[in-house]
Amino acid sequence: MVGEKLKMTTQRILTSLETLTLTGAEADAAARMGFLEWALAGPGDVTAATVSAALQLPEARNPESAAAQAFVGFLREARLGLTRPKRRTRRLH
Repeated sequence: MVGEKLKMTTQRILTSLETLTLTGAEADAAARMGFLEWALAGPGDVTAATVSAALQLPEARNPESAAAQAFVGFLREARLGLTRPKRRTRRLH
């Protein structure tokens, strides 16, 4: 479950990003800064459960601005990256 601080941080970031009228690379840059702030705001490591819980927040379900959409996209990419099994490499003897 997302801690209250991380929940409030997620909501604040998304609300702020929704006010922006940026598009393209500028929207992506704002979303990246928001994602970095979000990732560093928690008390511990970002986990798949943390990201999934953030994606369940109402604000993350239907983002409207390009920056908010990009932020949610970064959350989705993070969840995929955290849930993929690690590949084993063959050991050379």
